[in-house]
Order: sequence, then C-alpha cells, then structure tokens
Amino acid sequence: MVEPQPKRSTPTGDGVYSDAQLLLAARLYYVDGILQNQIAKMVGVSQAKVSRMLAVARERGLVRITVPEYEPRERELEAELVSVYQLKMAIVVRKVAGQSVADLRNTLGYFAGPIVAATLAPYGTLAVAGGRTLQSLTDAMSRGPGPIRPVVVQAMGNVDSTPGSYDASEIARTLAQPWGGVYLTLNTPAFAPTAAVGKQLLELKDTRDVFERLAAAETALVGVGNLQNSVFIERNILQPKDIQELHRAGAVGEILGRFYDESGVECQTSYRQRVLSLPLEKLRAIPNVVAAIAGSDRTAAIRGALRGGILKSIVIDDDGARSLLAG
Repeated sequence: MVEPQPKRSTPTGDGVYSDAQLLLAARLYYVDGILQNQIAKMVGVSQAKVSRMLAVARERGLVRITVPEYEPRERELEAELVSVYQLKMAIVVRKVAGQSVADLRNTLGYFAGPIVAATLAPYGTLAVAGGRTLQSLTDAMSRGPGPIRPVVVQAMGNVDSTPGSYDASEIARTLAQPWGGVYLTLNTPAFAPTAAVGKQLLELKDTRDVFERLAAAETALVGVGNLQNSVFIERNILQPKDIQELHRAGAVGEILGRFYDESGVECQTSYRQRVLSLPLEKLRAIPNVVAAIAGSDRTAAIRGALRGGILKSIVIDDDGARSLLAG
C-alpha cells in the first residue's frame, strides 16, 4: 500500500528525489505492477536508479507494505497429538497445496527450528541423528534465542565413506559451529560387516566415551524411516536378505539405523548386532527425543515409535499429523 506523506526532498547517493518522484515510482511498481525499465522512462531516471528509489521510499516510510497474517502452524492438531500420544511438544506446520517434499522440509525447518532450539539446555548435551528433514530443522536452529553452547554428539556411525550434508556427522558438526559448541564424532561405520567386528569397534575407548556421552544427553534429534524410506536402503547398505529378515521380524520403522516393530520394540535380527548407534533403550531414556518428519508415508513407523515411548516430541506437517490421528 502506498500512502502519501508530507512533501520533502530525500537526499540519496544518487542525487535528490522529490516525494512525488518516489511516490510515482512506488505506485507504478507496487500497485500497478509496472516493470522497472518502464518506470524509468516515466520517472525520468535510469533503470538502475529505479531500484534505489524504491529502497529509499521504503526507508523513508513513504511505502508501507502489509501482508495479511499467516498462521503457519495447526494449533488444534498440535494439542490433539500432545493429548493422544502424551507428548512433551508437537509442532505441526501447514503444507501448502502443490508443495514438493523438499520444499515442505524447508518450511518445517524454518518455522520449527527456532522453537526446538529454544527448548535446549544452554550448555547441555545434544544427540543428533541424520535425515533430510532433520537437516532442514537444524539449519534453522541457529536462530534460536538465548545462549546455547551444547556438546553436539553424533548418535550413529557413518553410513558410508562419503557422508552427505544430511548425514549425522555433518548435521552435528554444522550445528555445533554457529553456537560455538563442542562436536563429538562417532568414528565408526553405522553398519559393521559382522557382529564380531561391531563388538570390537564398541570396545574401543573412543567409541565407549562417545556412547557414554550420548547416554547422558538431555535432548536427541532424530529422523524416522521405514523399510521403503530409509538411508540404509537408499544407499544399498542393506542387502535384500537383510530386508527380508526385517520384514519377517515385523519391522515397521527405523531410527538411528535400528528397526523396530509396531510396538516400538527393536526387532531381533542378525542385523541388530551389526548396527553402531545409540541403542533404542538408551534413546528411550533421554528426556526429550524430537523427531522431524515430512510427509505421511511413515505413519506406521511414527506410531510404533510413539507407542514404544521412543519419541517425546515431534515436528511434522498437517497431512502427517492427520494421518497419525486417523483411526
């Protein structure tokens, strides 16, 4: 909306523009939608100066831009999730029609990140898993208020030798940096070739020290997968025989590379002895375990984790929330 103000001249680095010039440029651009090159011809300046004139008009209060209030969260769904599943916190972000999963992840992170950051103990220990939605969440957490200098600990080993930006190691490292926190890495693979090798790695002092710190965490940030949507399947870490074994064991969900059934109990498979991550029983003991999920394709997995007391808080879109509450 363009509102005329008392007439005066406004000095700028480009010269002196009258209020009339600034208001004309602003009217043509903001109200009439005229391109800047056309505005330049009407106002009598170069096209390069039009952008500066619009900025000056805003700086001087000649232009006031208003946007109708937009509520990004579904408060009623949040309250219902907290009540039904006895959660500490639920953040439900609205999904815009036609929004891709990637864009939805960014929207979730933008609105939920500062809220989650505000719940962290200023100098506590934070356990961190991997995942694309979790990456979007943590990317926005640097905007959280208050002094936060946590010890950020990688909660599962490296999926492979080329960790991506959404792997636990990278998320934990980049999360610790802007806060000036300490980053502890779990220098092991996420999936040992044999149970014997896994046991040997767990006996290393550095590994034991990291697991002890993980068990003392006040908060954990995790993603939730299943047998169709998991980084272990995406990167071919799990072989067909592993997937078949997990199917037979009743696996519906995965957190930290650990698969569990519809009651949230970890499946008893040979695969379990080869995973190098915080055990679910240790994760369950952490006061606040926050899961970040975009989409409704993992409803059974989330329900299992909630029934099993693994998750204490969730960040999810409204479609996913309704799916959780359905039935």
